[in-house]
Amino acid sequence: MKEQQHEGFRLTGIGKSFGATRALLDANIELKKGEVHTLLGENGSGKSTLVKIIGGVHRPDRGALTLNGSEVMFRSPREASGLGIETVFQEVLTAGGQSVLDNVWLGSDWVFRRRLSRSVQQAKAKEVLTKLLGEIPLDIPAAKLSLSERQAICIARALVRDPKVLILDESTAALDVQTRDRLFAEVRRLTSEGASVLFISHRLDEVEEISDRVTVLRSGRTVSMIERAEMSVTSLIQSMTGQHGGIPERGTFSRTPGELVLQAKDVRLDAGAEPISFELRAREIVGLCGLEGHGQDRFIQRLIDIGEGDGRVVRIDSAGHASAVEWRRAAKLGIAYLPRERRGESLFEPMAIRENFAFPTMKKDRRGPFLSRNRMAERFNAFRESLSIRLGTPDDPISTLSGGSQQKVLLARWLATEPEVLLLNDPTRGVDISTKREIYATLNRLAEEGMAVVVLSSEIDEIVELADRALVFRDQTVSAEFTHETITHEAVVAAYFGQTTRSVV
Repeated sequence: MKEQQHEGFRLTGIGKSFGATRALLDANIELKKGEVHTLLGENGSGKSTLVKIIGGVHRPDRGALTLNGSEVMFRSPREASGLGIETVFQEVLTAGGQSVLDNVWLGSDWVFRRRLSRSVQQAKAKEVLTKLLGEIPLDIPAAKLSLSERQAICIARALVRDPKVLILDESTAALDVQTRDRLFAEVRRLTSEGASVLFISHRLDEVEEISDRVTVLRSGRTVSMIERAEMSVTSLIQSMTGQHGGIPERGTFSRTPGELVLQAKDVRLDAGAEPISFELRAREIVGLCGLEGHGQDRFIQRLIDIGEGDGRVVRIDSAGHASAVEWRRAAKLGIAYLPRERRGESLFEPMAIRENFAFPTMKKDRRGPFLSRNRMAERFNAFRESLSIRLGTPDDPISTLSGGSQQKVLLARWLATEPEVLLLNDPTRGVDISTKREIYATLNRLAEEGMAVVVLSSEIDEIVELADRALVFRDQTVSAEFTHETITHEAVVAAYFGQTTRSVV
């Protein structure tokens, strides 16, 4: 029997509710053969629900799905995969104890009519991974890889199945610049051979670079479809938000750094790397950036005593007394840390939103031997209002929230500890532009009020806009440092690759 050729995929009038929550009202999208079609919208617009319908995770309450001219309805991800539809999600889904090879082929035995031999699996995995990562051992455990490398494995898992429709749902958010560029080259190859790619990203520079067309969702409805010739950052933002005006220009900061609050002396991340000395002051935001794996992630973890490395990190209080930073004493020292991976390091998915918020500060809700739910609700509601957290009720599972709202709850969790030093590891990864603006405004307000903030970000423009100072990491040390007035996108990119752009300290 001749295999059916891929002609296109259309969704019409899609609606989906979860109890009283109407996630999709009237969603429409068409993926043509050989195109990259981006699905764009703010957190909570319905993108994730629509993607899960396409991928067979959810079934719509109404509407039609048409593949190659025939109406279809997927009852499971396996059915969708059987028709050539593969999805790579934002969350990095790897089995840490299993090898790279086993992770690439995880769940694939049923995809092929005959079980592939180990040698065939090795050859196919090596071919795909080389395109994304270069040379990488297939026998090492996935847990030993960086976040970007583990996400590349998830992408390879979809590519080895030769998809006709590839869905990349925020899957570039965890990738470093080089791996993302290699993925885009592979996407162009796929579309040149007739596959369709549905791309979801909150990074508008990526959307502009890779998209042939963009469909915009707002509050569960398709509101526009924008051709490449009509595409601009301004038009995309206007369509997503329904408001005129593009990205605000970078602000001019007037705040003056205060007293010294944190100091790192002779921190060495690798035996052969140059030592790092660093000072953090109240009323400032310091940005950390660099290519994935060049030390910025290890450094921010070292500041909170969960990363390896020589040297000493001390917390300096208002009286000038210095105390060695220890992870178990961080809260008592007035230090809070928001990890990079929500799902693996921060969220308690079966628990309610309110409980996720209150977990490290529940002692504040005690009334004698009992917890006061009213007190917990009062504390959470204060942050819910100040951070504009959109939700149904605080008793809903946190998994019901969009990625942006989950991140705001986690930020509220650590702000509730009343820290004087706030360490944030890629806090806006996978967050829409409006939510980013709200987080930026919160961080600037906190700095104005006296807090010291360190932000590691994988987005250069975020560092350029937000930071009073920026440290660029290369080869496990600080290779360049910029002030807010002198940092530019071009200068940071040059520093990433060891170019000779002058650092301004």
